[in-house]
Amino acid sequence: MKLKIFLLSIILITSHAACTDLDIPPMNVIQDKDVFNTEGGVRIYMARCYSELAMEDFRYSPTRGTNHFWIINPQPANTGEALSRDLNGATAEQFNFWERAYPLIREANYFLQTMPAYAKNFPEADVNHWLGEAHFIRAFTYMALVKRYGGVPIVKEVLNYPEESIDELKVPRSSEQAVYDFIAEDLDFAYSNMKESSERGRANKYTAAAFKSRAMLYAGSIAKYNQIQLFDGSQNRLCGIPVAKANEYFKAAYDAAGLLDGKYSLYKKTWAAGDKQAQMDNYINLFFDESSPENILVKDYKYPETVHGYDAYNVPRQLMGGNGYSAEVNPTLNFVELFDGIPKNADGTIKTLDDAGKYILYTNTLDLFADAEPRLRATVIVPGDIFKNESIEIYRGIYTGPVTGGISRLLPEGSTAPYPAANIVSSPNAQQTPYTLPDNTKKNPAGRSGVFTADGTCAVSGFSVRKYLDPERPTAEVLENRSDQTWIEMRYAEVMLNRAEAAYELYAAGQAGNYLQDAFTLINQVRERAGANLLASAAALNNINIVRNERRKELAFENKVWWDLKRWRILDREQNGTVYRTLMPFFAANANKYFFDARPDERNSRYTFDNRWYYQEIPGSEISKSQNLIQNPGY
Repeated sequence: MKLKIFLLSIILITSHAACTDLDIPPMNVIQDKDVFNTEGGVRIYMARCYSELAMEDFRYSPTRGTNHFWIINPQPANTGEALSRDLNGATAEQFNFWERAYPLIREANYFLQTMPAYAKNFPEADVNHWLGEAHFIRAFTYMALVKRYGGVPIVKEVLNYPEESIDELKVPRSSEQAVYDFIAEDLDFAYSNMKESSERGRANKYTAAAFKSRAMLYAGSIAKYNQIQLFDGSQNRLCGIPVAKANEYFKAAYDAAGLLDGKYSLYKKTWAAGDKQAQMDNYINLFFDESSPENILVKDYKYPETVHGYDAYNVPRQLMGGNGYSAEVNPTLNFVELFDGIPKNADGTIKTLDDAGKYILYTNTLDLFADAEPRLRATVIVPGDIFKNESIEIYRGIYTGPVTGGISRLLPEGSTAPYPAANIVSSPNAQQTPYTLPDNTKKNPAGRSGVFTADGTCAVSGFSVRKYLDPERPTAEVLENRSDQTWIEMRYAEVMLNRAEAAYELYAAGQAGNYLQDAFTLINQVRERAGANLLASAAALNNINIVRNERRKELAFENKVWWDLKRWRILDREQNGTVYRTLMPFFAANANKYFFDARPDERNSRYTFDNRWYYQEIPGSEISKSQNLIQNPGY
């Protein structure tokens, strides 16, 4: 009887299965209808795409890439902006961005391919906006690719195997020009279809226009300045853009930036004319005020869900938290000398010697920077600056020699030799032995934040970075997994500088239009907010370097200068056996005064940029997958 029942059960199960469609997805797999049928599903899909955007933010370094938790080898230490204990020479990016980019492009393509089938469920304006966002995300990702590799494969649709053959999946590289044109098309679509406003951290139509101004400025620079070329068998220029295209791209950048007129503005909430302290505070605050009218696209962090370690890595040594990190980014004197308001020699270098060649003495280290433009001290912590209600002590040592008749230069100009041991008391680390001064008071030879001779957790350049450091974060929260200030990926100041640079390039090329006056007006608006000296007239804007240096000051430590130096094709000249300069404060014990020694980095860290790095190496793992990919020159 048991056998008969068992056989009957098998027959019934088999016959039932034969009449049932077994080609159904498992219940635990999310299907298209689960995502695209509801606004919540669409929002989640887009949120994931935004989270994967290749923003070079607090969690980026050239050796580890984007969204990496442990950030050493910071990008500003690769550009001349700063020195770092962990990056002592020029380097290219050392991670495979290619393999990170194309999965996101596939997600954008999948959205563009799938969303129209569900469009009837939503208002047309919402659907158009979402499609615009997908185009924006794809353009953003292709921009991250093209600025690294030049021409790359343009994939507009979802590629599927085995529906498509292996050969069909091996998409060859397009020309560099074609990639920039594709980016422009995507951003034009986004601008035309997206809404004027969006929720925080998401793009809107003006975000698309802002990014078009950035992308087209890059393309114009490559067309005008690039000398590296690579062609495939069909004479597609994989690296380089014809010089005849430069003005077309500069004009596109100029026009795109103009679309934001009246939509955003420079942050000036606490700014006051003639008040350096108010201007300094205003510039500091713009990076922390969530209501800033300058922010175009931001990436929010929020403890404990999403965090970074910017404060832990970069606070001055005396404010170091429990993780034991500090002073990873130390601005160079070369960078500081770009700013107005500090005493300078005829060649633009900082003036530390009097006419007799003796060191100028100061009562306080901050006195040298008393008239500096506010933007400098909002960007850089200079010796003696006040941060978190503390005076930041940065000294190189105590000079114990004679002071009658003045103090002569400690080393020959340009020397990278160590300081002489005679008449100088220094400290190898923060565990210092106080020195007894002539008045019987005691003083640490290197202050509480260095410079220490054998400890990298100090201000190795004589400065510490200030931009983006949270002035309200208590020391107990200065940890590598605790910071949560917002990253500003695009702000209006950059758009203004994009427009000014494009305008100057068009003027220099003899293009008809009021371009020089426009560039002059825009530069002065940025300089006014910064508290810098204003250009007297448009005629004073007589060199592209005035525009470029304004950009280098305004966007410093925002991980953008590296790409600017590359697109201008000047990095190989700036880094050609270069030792960046530092400013070493000393206390003269017998004068009870301070003096400064401007000198090359005594670690003798030399930077030489390899010309190959203007285009990065296409990963060998990608070429092994597709022989249609041609390697960039020099690799």
